[in-house]
Amino acid sequence: MMPKLLLSKIFFVSGMFFSGLASADVYKYVTHDGRVFFSDSPKHSGYKRVIKSRKITSKKVRKPYRAFNKNKKKFDLLIKKIASKHKIDPKLLHAIIRAESAYNPNAVSRVGAVGLMQLMPATAKRYGVKNRRNPKQNITGGTRYLKDLLKMFNSNLKLAVAAYNAGENAVIKYRNSIPPYRETRNYVKKVLRFYQQTS
Repeated sequence: MMPKLLLSKIFFVSGMFFSGLASADVYKYVTHDGRVFFSDSPKHSGYKRVIKSRKITSKKVRKPYRAFNKNKKKFDLLIKKIASKHKIDPKLLHAIIRAESAYNPNAVSRVGAVGLMQLMPATAKRYGVKNRRNPKQNITGGTRYLKDLLKMFNSNLKLAVAAYNAGENAVIKYRNSIPPYRETRNYVKKVLRFYQQTS
């Protein structure tokens, strides 16, 4: 016979696994001899709910996806025009914008970056951006900054993207390498993946 603790853990893992898939509530039942059972579908009134899950409908999932595609198409021509003017690959701009704001021109980060390319106040001022929520101004400022970074790091895409996230001084500080920040390293991987996926 299995030890009670091990048996309890098995039922708990099983219950949590199925509740995660179904996004359902989790219920707990303790027998008279101390055995504990977890389930997402209680078989009798002895089960008590211990975790209440928020159910996600397919409608809620589809809505952000539709907005993403709609905005991507909406800004595609503008991105291509600005990319052409500043001689930079539009696919790279798409990858940066997708990673930064998911094409939301009103996106605001927790540190105060704003707009499609998430410009900080200092960067916006540096490139003459008056309204960071204005798509044309925002993309133009972000594109000019990205182009300067590519020039600064000898067209090294990884370093330019890392600098866009962490700042050029952070890249220089670590002797022209990607800074050892988890966020920045994940960001570089994400942008490069989006860059390869962009059609």
